[in-house]
Amino acid sequence: MPTDLPSGRTQPRFAGISTFMRLPRLADVSGVPDWVVYGAPFDGGTTYHPGARFGPRAIRDASQYVKPVSQELEVNIAEMFSLADGGDSTVAPYSCEENLEALTAFAQGLGQAGTTHLLALGGDHSIALANIRVAWERAGRHSSGLAAVIFDAHADTVDEVWGERYGHASYLRRAIEDGCLDGSRTLLVGLRGSLNTLEDLAYPRSKGITQIPMRRFVEDFASAEREVMECRDRIADAPLYLSFDVDVVDPAFAPGTGTPVPGGFTSAEALGLLRRFAGAQLVGADVVEVCPDRDVAGNTALLAAQVAFEMLALDAVGRR
Repeated sequence: MPTDLPSGRTQPRFAGISTFMRLPRLADVSGVPDWVVYGAPFDGGTTYHPGARFGPRAIRDASQYVKPVSQELEVNIAEMFSLADGGDSTVAPYSCEENLEALTAFAQGLGQAGTTHLLALGGDHSIALANIRVAWERAGRHSSGLAAVIFDAHADTVDEVWGERYGHASYLRRAIEDGCLDGSRTLLVGLRGSLNTLEDLAYPRSKGITQIPMRRFVEDFASAEREVMECRDRIADAPLYLSFDVDVVDPAFAPGTGTPVPGGFTSAEALGLLRRFAGAQLVGADVVEVCPDRDVAGNTALLAAQVAFEMLALDAVGRR
């Protein structure tokens, strides 16, 4: 069933309630939606600058100018899918673990299991674990775990920080431990920057995670891009989860994040790499770590809105 979107040529994009891409609210959708976009306004798991709790609101505002047709992939997501904005999840601001349970329960109630996929707007990266859990459940609790492609400057596989095991630096480790993600079919793209200890490299290697750090792209972008495509081909038959941390992009292009790392992708490079996964069996996704108070011109929120749209377009190619 297609999605009925207001025309920007008859109803101004600066008017009306700010839902993602001006999608109908979930409560106003008849039938079962294919995708529900929802916000997870939580940043209690961050280890540096807070503020990502305001990310979902900023992304929605920036998305008002995002239109339903992808020129690059030649798909109209409003014609392909029934889409809805599910609003913001409930949160437990003072506890990462309690928040994880609240997010998971909220996400489980969106749409219909087995039919509806979920795209979460963060919030810090800790919120991804809840969305991954629900995506894994809705994919039939895939025995070996979902495949994953993660765009991020950080691996997020630290066991704990300050005694906290469910913060944004640990979500990927927890997802693998839970059996929701398969480390051997997980790809990390864009890693860079300094570490607290060399031991931080040990866990992803022990789980067989494919890592294509930023330095490979700097040395030979075409060669690194081929590595991405080789990994894509290896996981082509697997249900896939996509996660995009905006700090994978250089702070010159995306300054609005709590953990910026110089030397990242341009926005065009990141979007181009993301489109390499067109047609994948996408079962869930998130866009996280937008921190509006550090995003002076709104560049980061605009990029995050575009990334979320691109994710929906990737799935539309596979169903076309």
